[in-house]
Amino acid sequence: MELFDLKVTVERVEGRSVCGLAVGDYFELTHSSRVVIPPGRHFCIYALAAVLPLLPAKQRRLPDDDWLEAESLVACPDPDERLVMRIERTAVVRLDAGELT
Repeated sequence: MELFDLKVTVERVEGRSVCGLAVGDYFELTHSSRVVIPPGRHFCIYALAAVLPLLPAKQRRLPDDDWLEAESLVACPDPDERLVMRIERTAVVRLDAGELT
């Protein structure tokens, strides 16, 4: 099976960054389920919670007319922050489906 590795990056903060994230902060999702945050950095759990439900779909090849194939922006739910993240596909990884849960 083939899945995409993903990178989720803070694209903009239209309000005030209550959680301490800044433009350019990111995490990566690799090999189906590994969340990687750069050393010494953090990622807000509320921003993470907003983007998590979309990641399994973005890891897969979607039909061209699927809205998620064209859309890559996700907003954090904190109305004071108005933090916007971008989901990018970074690599295709071939995995053995029998080794995954």
